Amino acid sequence: MKYGVAIFPSKKMQDEANSYRKRYDPHYALIPPHITVKEPFVLEDKELEATISELREIAKSTEPFPLSVRKVSSFSPVTNTIYLKVEPVDELLKLNEKLHSGNLPNEQTYAFVPHITIAQKLSDDEFSDVFGSLKMQSFDMEETIDRFQLMYQLENGAWTVYETFTFK
Repeated sequence: MKYGVAIFPSKKMQDEANSYRKRYDPHYALIPPHITVKEPFVLEDKELEATISELREIAKSTEPFPLSVRKVSSFSPVTNTIYLKVEPVDELLKLNEKLHSGNLPNEQTYAFVPHITIAQKLSDDEFSDVFGSLKMQSFDMEETIDRFQLMYQLENGAWTVYETFTFK
């Protein structure tokens, strides 16, 4: 089965992201706004308990940390993806490192860029219009993160929470 690890921000931050996602993100219905801290990976059923145990240990060794969003950015020219840029604080970067060490699958397709996707798979013209207007806006959102979630993917492509891990 395919799993991933994500952080879900507060409802307020999710509502802000969803105000754009419902128009510009075809994955809007598949998963709520989130920060992917571990890309999707495949686990056999027999590996699940050991993985959960390791995730519990990681959560116990992680302090709550601030999550700040001040602006939008994009992955252009690689993809026409627009996102809320999450400030890369040390605790978040360390959490990502911990999730790619030990016995956990450690493949990473991309360098870790903390973000909340708000638009993707846009045409070049649509990307230019949307990104041009969004980058002139300022976003001033801040909160404290004290947990992450192990997610699994359903047959229809949607993601759902398997377990939540609270920091110490």
